[in-house]
Amino acid sequence: MIKRKLKFCLVLIGLLLPGAFVVNAQQLVESIAAIVGNEVIYLSDLENTIADLKRNGTKTSVEKLSCNVFQEMLVSKLFLDQARIDSITVTDDAVDGDLNMRMNDAIRRAGSEAALVAYFKKSMIEIRRDIKKTMLEQEIVREVQSKLAKNITITPNALKRYYSSIPKDSLPVIPAKYEISIIQVDPPSNEDNKADARQKLLDIRSQILGGKSFNVLAIMYSEDPESAKNGGEIGFLTRGELEKEYADAAFSLTKNTVSKIVETKFGFHIIQLIDRKGEMVNTRHILVRPKVKPDQEAKAIFKLDSLANLIRKDSIKFTDAALRFSTHKDSRINGGKLVSVNPSERITWFTLEQLNHEMYIKVRDLKVGEISDPFRTTDENNNVVFRIVKIDNELPAHTSNMKDDYQNIYNQALVTERTKVFDKWVKNKIAITYIKISTEFKTCEFLQNGWLK
Repeated sequence: MIKRKLKFCLVLIGLLLPGAFVVNAQQLVESIAAIVGNEVIYLSDLENTIADLKRNGTKTSVEKLSCNVFQEMLVSKLFLDQARIDSITVTDDAVDGDLNMRMNDAIRRAGSEAALVAYFKKSMIEIRRDIKKTMLEQEIVREVQSKLAKNITITPNALKRYYSSIPKDSLPVIPAKYEISIIQVDPPSNEDNKADARQKLLDIRSQILGGKSFNVLAIMYSEDPESAKNGGEIGFLTRGELEKEYADAAFSLTKNTVSKIVETKFGFHIIQLIDRKGEMVNTRHILVRPKVKPDQEAKAIFKLDSLANLIRKDSIKFTDAALRFSTHKDSRINGGKLVSVNPSERITWFTLEQLNHEMYIKVRDLKVGEISDPFRTTDENNNVVFRIVKIDNELPAHTSNMKDDYQNIYNQALVTERTKVFDKWVKNKIAITYIKISTEFKTCEFLQNGWLK
């Protein structure tokens, strides 16, 4: 969705941007929408971007969307023109890692390689070239912006002024957050449960090899609800988007053949290859998870109940019990402290809405320092586990303030200050750059801010 007010933190505005061609900067030809310095915006690429956005559900009118996209393209070209002046370049290595992922995403959105080729009326080689060029240009824009913003900092006094400038009725309400510790126990004798799951899959696989429909059996038996609705099909994915064990099996299959049983952290699968296109495979699978028996649940609950009582009596510290007995690998090394599974965040504060249903119920009813009774829940991979939970700290729901939300306010102030710098730079850059706009776009309102010369 295109933002209604441009803030110059540029994002990808379309799938394909134009290739670079030498043109006479004093003369516009019919296929050119604008010239910005030595950079060119081609009408066909603008139209392709708009069509792509509309195809993906954008509700904005074509007229308004055209002006929004055109504005972002013009600003992007200002940064690219400055990069040329400053000799800022990036190497192919900067985008090669994500290029295949971007290509795969384009194919998925189109439905197939053939559909993508038909839509853009270009070969896959040309499409890949243009996507790579777009990604390189994005990196160059980021480099220019980084150079402009490198010395921007917010002093404590400036931050106070920023905070004071926000109308009090506009300050966001921050929901209650909790620091949580857990001790987790996996179902005892789980190898028996795994054996049962494997046997169930062996029976299903035998039915498929005997002629029964994989699709029908996936709908009936698979414990992956989303794919089960589609007969087990999960769509085209790359090796990196699949669990290693699943990928190894899928890429070794020939079309329509069925794998042996494959174990991943989600449970046990049998896989059928539907199709393969280069480094992407479309597969269907049937997932069966190990089932916990009542006596196993009772043993796990008893063990956790005993640990909870020992901790409450101060016979053992929660941190020590977590380190010794918890099976939750990410938290046990931190004495049970629960940490976000997102490696880029690794946050320790959680809102109730970030917890699954069972954790939500237990945390909601606890006070700081209290330990819950044992309960059954599921882990990050949706496998059944058993836990006790302790509230280490609580930050009640509150209006955003400097004491409790300093870092968030600082980050907001920094974004605001960078936006001001970019806005000022763009205004000055427009004034000193040769810019020529095609007549058909001169009705766009934003062009009155110095773009027309």
